[in-house]
Amino acid sequence: MTTFEDILEEAGKFGRCQMRIVSIFCLVSIPFSFVYVGIVFQGFTPEHWCRDPGVIEIRERCGWSLQDARRATVPLMNSSTGVTYSQCQKLDMDWNATGLTCDNPESELTQAQLSTLPMTGCTDSWEYDYEGRQSFTCVLQFDLVCADAWYVDMFQAALSVGFLVGSIAIGYLADKYGRMKSFLMTNFFIGVTGILVATSPNYIALLVFRVLFGFGVKGGWMVGYVLITELVGVEYRRMVGVTYQLFFSLGILILPLLAYFIPNWRWLQVVFTIPYICFLTYYWFIPESPRWLLSQNKRNEAMEITKAIAKENKKTLSKIIETLTDKNTDSISTASFMDLFKTSKLRKFTFILSFNWFTSAVVYQGLIMRLGILGGNVYVDFLISGIVELPAAFLILLTIERIGRRLPFAAANIVAGAACLITAFIPDSMFWLKSAVACVGRLGITMAFEMVVFVNTELYPTVIRNLGVSVCSTLCDIGGIVAPFLLYRLAVIWLELPLIIFGALAFVAGGLVLLLPETKGVPLPETIDDIEYTGVHSRFHGISTAKTP
Repeated sequence: MTTFEDILEEAGKFGRCQMRIVSIFCLVSIPFSFVYVGIVFQGFTPEHWCRDPGVIEIRERCGWSLQDARRATVPLMNSSTGVTYSQCQKLDMDWNATGLTCDNPESELTQAQLSTLPMTGCTDSWEYDYEGRQSFTCVLQFDLVCADAWYVDMFQAALSVGFLVGSIAIGYLADKYGRMKSFLMTNFFIGVTGILVATSPNYIALLVFRVLFGFGVKGGWMVGYVLITELVGVEYRRMVGVTYQLFFSLGILILPLLAYFIPNWRWLQVVFTIPYICFLTYYWFIPESPRWLLSQNKRNEAMEITKAIAKENKKTLSKIIETLTDKNTDSISTASFMDLFKTSKLRKFTFILSFNWFTSAVVYQGLIMRLGILGGNVYVDFLISGIVELPAAFLILLTIERIGRRLPFAAANIVAGAACLITAFIPDSMFWLKSAVACVGRLGITMAFEMVVFVNTELYPTVIRNLGVSVCSTLCDIGGIVAPFLLYRLAVIWLELPLIIFGALAFVAGGLVLLLPETKGVPLPETIDDIEYTGVHSRFHGISTAKTP
């Protein structure tokens, strides 16, 4: 009986064909990064204060700038970032009756006088000042500020809800109907819903279409990840998976450039969507996964694709291909959700890995979205923090085969946690030090995020491996739902408070990783018994290789 792994020995484990397919599919990660953290630019909240028709009339008559009018008419108030101009209240007065002159507005009414006057809420919308950043974001489009500021949180949370449902649903469809069919159908769906997001007439429609858009994006990305790892030999899967995620970081570098040259959030959404429409051309370039075809008893189709792979790799297949089969088909089909909690070790793996998926999503998204509320040059800050991500993949590849998985994984979380806590207490006057430490945290959590993916696959046995990754990774999407609320609402209390929470989560995650077994040099387990009893995983714990009753 010959397995697909045996055939790859002859067809080429990572030949020209696989290189071409992996290179093409890695492009899928680039627009995924646009969608994942695009809120930094699409949902950017500019400086704002209450619009007052009386002030507008004086400003137009006197030729004042927005800043001149604000200094003369808006009182200062205490906030989490210090003393700043009031954003959600205005003075309850008739400005035409104040005798305010055009000559020197700053000397007419002192801040002490303004602070004693009666206040009222914003009743005539808001004034927005981008300080040279002429962006038209969804915040400006729908006035998502003050009492409605939490709608921006919902804008990002809606995407994560789509991620959560889509990764499960599309994963099921990919197992049932095939990787490429699901990928192509998903990209068509993304193209339609992405344009609907860009043309949403109101906020409710925006949320609905954003959920649908997220439904397709995350699921399509995961199908691509599965497909490329199924086409290469076992020893190349880790490298292929890390490279696939490296292109996500490349997308992070491209995003601020796109946002700078496309300042309108609707057109930026269109640009995010166009690559997915282009991915429909993959129909002519990418074959179906032979592994999936074998699991569905479509042996002839699997043989034809395998022969095509061998031909492109300039390899010759022997007659053993005639005995090609899938030895795991029956066992995989009987896997169930409860198997993830069947034994004490599996319960421990599931809890620790789920918590790490959750923490990675919260801290990673939180650190990126935080760039949009710091008040600096968001384009430059975003680009610098994106550059910091690039070494993560190389550090992983350098360490996991030399040191192992557990220590680098735990260290990445602990470094990220320490950096978050230290950053929170560095004074703003030490700007460059504060930024440098924050970048170290970003590097650490990026490494942790990339490592949890393949550590997850190595700890579960074959019979429940896909199920284990799917279930644990759902906590990533729950983290994505929580992250915007955690960041934006806590920052109102104290700007650095979210960093304290991020640091604590990362520290706990790193400590829990130390409770996991080391998987370096250990064969992948095939059955649940391999985890609990046999010598395959006993080396993790230093126990006897003999079975126990």
